[in-house]
Amino acid sequence: MDLITTNLPAEAFPSSTISAKAVIITNHSHSIRQGSFLRQASIYPHYLTDAFLSYPIQQPESKSINHAFLKDVLVGLSQPKKELNCKYFYDERGSDLFDQICQLDEYYLTRTEQMIMDRHVDEMAYQIGTGAMLVEFGSGSSIKTRTLIEALDSLVAYVPVDISEDHLLKTADDLRQRYPDVEVLPMVADFTREFQLPKTVRTPSHAAVYFPGSTIGNFPADQAAQMLSMIARVLGPQGGLLIGIDLQKEPSIIKAAYDDSRNITAEFNLNLLHRINRQLGGNFNVDQFRHHVEYDSNIGRVEIYLVSTHDQTATIQGQEFHFGIGEAVFTEHSHKYTIEGFSQMAAAAEFSLHKHWTDPERQFAVLHLVNERC
Repeated sequence: MDLITTNLPAEAFPSSTISAKAVIITNHSHSIRQGSFLRQASIYPHYLTDAFLSYPIQQPESKSINHAFLKDVLVGLSQPKKELNCKYFYDERGSDLFDQICQLDEYYLTRTEQMIMDRHVDEMAYQIGTGAMLVEFGSGSSIKTRTLIEALDSLVAYVPVDISEDHLLKTADDLRQRYPDVEVLPMVADFTREFQLPKTVRTPSHAAVYFPGSTIGNFPADQAAQMLSMIARVLGPQGGLLIGIDLQKEPSIIKAAYDDSRNITAEFNLNLLHRINRQLGGNFNVDQFRHHVEYDSNIGRVEIYLVSTHDQTATIQGQEFHFGIGEAVFTEHSHKYTIEGFSQMAAAAEFSLHKHWTDPERQFAVLHLVNERC
């Protein structure tokens, strides 16, 4: 057993919890929804922590995640304009629904990015270089990542980071079997706060972050810029970032991607209320809310809401929240970029654009940026 370094009490670590390799935890507080990588340890039920898991700890969904979930929900619904944080979409049911969304005809993002990856992965692997540790934010099922893993030369380790523990661990087990020469080190975490990279058996030549799916677009511009700065610090000088961004285009194409004809995206959005009922003891009447999408072409931003169809009250842990007819609860936005505009934002974090790839219709782009910080 390797050393465990922590400032949490010893009883936080029953012997049955730890397996094989070190878990390093430091406990410190952050204000809600600030941008610098929140780490929520799956092994300790009552603390909001910074942690990395160098080996998966197979347990039910963490009570510490529920504690943060409750706090964010109560604060969000207490705002004059109610909101729910989109990071909580991804429980096991939400992750499954998102996988279904990625297969929809209207949801061009996944298949277009995959097409770009298939056509240009050898060039991307060349840009990343040999002997890397590949860190993926919001890994989900790691479908696109497999194309990249297979193209990389002498990949030392793959570190998938995702908040959905069950989904993450299932995927990690599959990847270990599929790529036995690659050390797979899953991290159960909300990837919006700073963290240390895990130790590996073999020493990588450098770290590279893979951030697909235009997930960066879910953050307001200031928080996206903060995230890029944080990624640069985590990577260190000359670290590489391979990132997918959705490009600005005909509004009808964009809006359909978030309001599909089979209503799977609506079910995905509404699942957030089901999750509050399941995990936080809420009593939302989910049938009295509907999914709603808007697109502001002036600023290139999709806005997604849950809209109350009745005058109603919901209770969570004894706290009541009133919703008027037509009142909207904001759940997500997705920014659409130009390559030039995104490059300028990245330059403020000392990233320089080395190469980019797009599809023939220029709907989506994958960019390779390098941290030029000395």
